[in-house]
Amino acid sequence: MSENKQSEANQRLAVIRHSVAHIMAQAVVKLFPGTKTAIGPSIENGFYYDFLLPRPIITEDLPAIEAEMKKLIDSRQDFVKVTVSRKDALERFSGEEFKSELINELPDDAEISIYENRDADGKTLWADLCRGPHVANTREINSAAFKLQNIAGAYWKGDEKRQMLTRIYGTAWENPKDLKAHLAFLEEVEKRDHRRVGKEMDLYSIHEEAGAGLIYWHPNGGRMRVAIENFWRQEHYRNGYETLFTPHIGKSWLWETSGHLGFYKGNMYSPMEIDNQDYIIRPMNCPFHIMIYNNKGWSYRDLPLRWAELGTVYRYERSGVLHGLLRVRGFTQDDAHIICTPEQMESEIREVLRFSLSIWKIFGFKDIKAYLATKPKESVGEQGKWDAALESLRKAISAEGLAYEVDEGGGAFYGPKIDLKIKDALGREWQTTTIQFDFNEPERFNMTYVASDGQHKRPYMIHRAIFGSLERFFGVLIEHFGGAFPVWIAPEQIAVIPVAEQFNEYAQKAAAELKKRDLRVTAELSDDRLNAKIRNCQTRKIPYMLVAGQREADEGTVSIRLRDGRQLPAMKLDEFASYALEKIESRSLEL
Repeated sequence: MSENKQSEANQRLAVIRHSVAHIMAQAVVKLFPGTKTAIGPSIENGFYYDFLLPRPIITEDLPAIEAEMKKLIDSRQDFVKVTVSRKDALERFSGEEFKSELINELPDDAEISIYENRDADGKTLWADLCRGPHVANTREINSAAFKLQNIAGAYWKGDEKRQMLTRIYGTAWENPKDLKAHLAFLEEVEKRDHRRVGKEMDLYSIHEEAGAGLIYWHPNGGRMRVAIENFWRQEHYRNGYETLFTPHIGKSWLWETSGHLGFYKGNMYSPMEIDNQDYIIRPMNCPFHIMIYNNKGWSYRDLPLRWAELGTVYRYERSGVLHGLLRVRGFTQDDAHIICTPEQMESEIREVLRFSLSIWKIFGFKDIKAYLATKPKESVGEQGKWDAALESLRKAISAEGLAYEVDEGGGAFYGPKIDLKIKDALGREWQTTTIQFDFNEPERFNMTYVASDGQHKRPYMIHRAIFGSLERFFGVLIEHFGGAFPVWIAPEQIAVIPVAEQFNEYAQKAAAELKKRDLRVTAELSDDRLNAKIRNCQTRKIPYMLVAGQREADEGTVSIRLRDGRQLPAMKLDEFASYALEKIESRSLEL
């Protein structure tokens, strides 16, 4: 489908979904007299509406609401736009506190429109404050192509100091086939949900009673994290980086100087007093890296410096937006700062982008798109520097042949940036790598180097995170692979399964030999039957299951079963170890 046709199709769907949201509100008001309505927009793949209800509703109420919606759709109501004065609007929605608030907030010169749902005789059955657009008649909505999905709480206007409303989510499509395909997609998403898979595979946990948004890594998750961190360090050393380790707290003047307290205070934790001075738990690592830079003098011959750190930071997120590993309050950034001369800026940005893409391809992500974020309204720095930095970022994207979009005003207050978004196995897009230009902090912290002419000059700085954070990246990996990780990062790589108790000794011996080769292996010595052991290992998504019976014990071999049910020819133990190690060392995505 061409880009224009796709855009038209998306717009058409948005109109249908917004119209179904109105129909849902009409049904809810009819079924639950006394309901107050708030807002009901279309969203990606669906819609929602917020209500203040006379009684709580539960999932079991949704079929009744759906049935009423189908009746309203099949009654072929017209959607009719009516423009009214502010006074008339307030009169029509008298008693509707949320609508009245919205009306009073509109600018004096704003058009105020109401969409009325009318029957064939022109009688108004229901009306809602709305800009539209909507379908002309409910006959344009397929009553077999929508479904109500779930119920959630939502603060009015997202403000936790305001009333808690009931939000009903739904999805709507042009035809039942598309609805069925979407629901099948959602089933697969549910199967891959990192919270569900993480629990099944015993990877991590979150303990609200000990602190919301904080991750506890279990041994299985810890094994994966160590494998990823070792790979990360190895690749960084190979690409000219040095690693740093910096404190978790610092005096508040660091973030006052950097400008973060002025622009980012709402996401920073309150200061703690130590020795009569304010200290802040770090929300980002860059001021610490600058302190190391300013610890000594530098020459242009020393630059560029590429400094990286797996630095844990802490940022306040409202409890309502916390989401498993994907939105947390404490996370480890795979952070790096490149300090360079103005002349090196363009080549360094291109090198960072090349390096980032190479990392993503190792994990099997090849569908990658760039977003070029430009100067926001609130920013610092000379326009000329912004223009030069933006052009360098644009050239780097073009040099790598990446498709990109411009994100107008999406840059940080201190410089433009490139954001990379990857598509996972289900075609979902995830925000990951950020390459952020900064000419603010070098100025604020008085960073200098001695140029070739002997003069002290200001370096440029590039902030860069490839994964973004280990926690979020871990969540993306879980959902991308559905827990069936490549063998090199799998928490359990091999299970040795004796067919009966008398072969436990051979299984233990085989496991011990494989462990000597630095393979992550367990011997399955429970009293379960063989098939139960195999099912258990498949649930744990162990790549290789080595079955050992009389023949294997006699010949010193193992029968090899893969987690997807395929089998490899029997091998000597050393032969299999070499086979597995080759897959691991090459970081193969195949078993």
